[in-house]
Amino acid sequence: MTSGAGRSGLRHDLPSGRPAGAAAVVVIGGGLAGTTAALALADAGLRVTLVEGRPRLGGLVFSFRRESGAGELTVDNGQHVFLRCCTAYSRLLERLGAAHLVPLQDRMDVPVLDADRMRLGRLRRTALPVPLHLAGSLAGYPHLSPAERAGVVRATLALKGLDPADPALDRQDFGSWLRRHGQSARAVEALWDLVGIATLNARAGDASMGLAAKVFKTGLLSAPGAADIGWARVPLGDVHDDLARTALEKAGVRIALRTRAGSLTRRDGGWQVTVEKGPHDSEQLTADTVVLAVPQREAHALLPDAALDGKDRLLDIGTAPILNLHVVYDRKVLRRPFFAAVGSPVQWVFDRTDASGLTGLPGQERSQYLAVSQSAAQEEIDQPVAKLRARYLPELERLLPAARGARIHDFFVTRERTATFAPAPGVGRLRPAARTQTPGLFLAGAWTATGWPATMESAVRSGTAAAREALSELGFPQGHLPQEAA
Repeated sequence: MTSGAGRSGLRHDLPSGRPAGAAAVVVIGGGLAGTTAALALADAGLRVTLVEGRPRLGGLVFSFRRESGAGELTVDNGQHVFLRCCTAYSRLLERLGAAHLVPLQDRMDVPVLDADRMRLGRLRRTALPVPLHLAGSLAGYPHLSPAERAGVVRATLALKGLDPADPALDRQDFGSWLRRHGQSARAVEALWDLVGIATLNARAGDASMGLAAKVFKTGLLSAPGAADIGWARVPLGDVHDDLARTALEKAGVRIALRTRAGSLTRRDGGWQVTVEKGPHDSEQLTADTVVLAVPQREAHALLPDAALDGKDRLLDIGTAPILNLHVVYDRKVLRRPFFAAVGSPVQWVFDRTDASGLTGLPGQERSQYLAVSQSAAQEEIDQPVAKLRARYLPELERLLPAARGARIHDFFVTRERTATFAPAPGVGRLRPAARTQTPGLFLAGAWTATGWPATMESAVRSGTAAAREALSELGFPQGHLPQEAA
């Protein structure tokens, strides 16, 4: 057993300069939220143990090895991207020494292919101030009529005046708001849902207006470069498992993998945390502070009843799936790093050839590996692989003529049935703050009240918020708390 903290007697060696009497913390959950919280608390001088049930860190942002017809590949469970406005996530990348591995575009440039007319359009920005930075791109966007483009401008100006934190907006759905502001079905498909499905994991009619306003105001209307896109050029596990583990260990955090928290008990002004490594292998950790950085249902099961008013509301926060289709071709069929599609069941397609290691395999110099990311995938998440293959391979051939006649080395599917919380209208009132009503107990996770949808940014912000609240309760002055992202 590698886990231990505080009064349990499972003390670990402290880094030089860290006081032996420093508060002990147990962080439960090794995803982005837990990693962020653990680093911030350790940096403040606390003795931190990070408990994670999986054999790796990273939560739902991970990689695995797969033997394919082209050789052994390193596969990400799904395509994860972020925007320049995701300042907290960018700061975490810097903390992990990974910023150079997850670069941003110089300027937002999104190729959008109309599958019906086989016409390529682009959404890209200039260096002009907001909102003129997108004016040229929108004026020439071929997937909308002139009248629809004008309507988009009017809706954008109306959106600019909204406050995403207004509770009244959270009770509305985005689709109804778009219809009231003159948006056609085509405009919703070719613009609003093109962005919204990927960032909210929901179609406009199923999404909270407050969260939609947050996405579009922050991403497209806060600064000219806010929507520049970044994605990992290496396997996600290299960043959020390997580099995260190195950073945590260097900070003095003890990491206990394959270790689950079974229960939390408030005792003698502190916490007893029962952790389990197997059916007959449990142990008690003692801590002054606990950060629960697990999904909402797991948090509900561990939280004492008095910790939150209406604790059962956590069970009303739904989940939404993401489906990823992986195709390895015997030749290059896509010459861009990614594209989005309209008029097609295909949403976003990314070239993962280099990151997977495919280009380094003997005899595979000409092969290409594409990842098709399908958000809001409720209707397809449980469909058999054969059915998905029969639907999507012909569709990719329709979108990519070079794929016609290409040999398929491999086709496989990854499914995240509970990839994100569902951003349904009214979800805002269900999302709890970091601080609970029980001393020494804090919450983190993308599903908590960050104001952001279920993104990597939200997860990191939640970890920072939990660390700030914990340190504040322990008496740390304001100037010594982790800095909040802009």
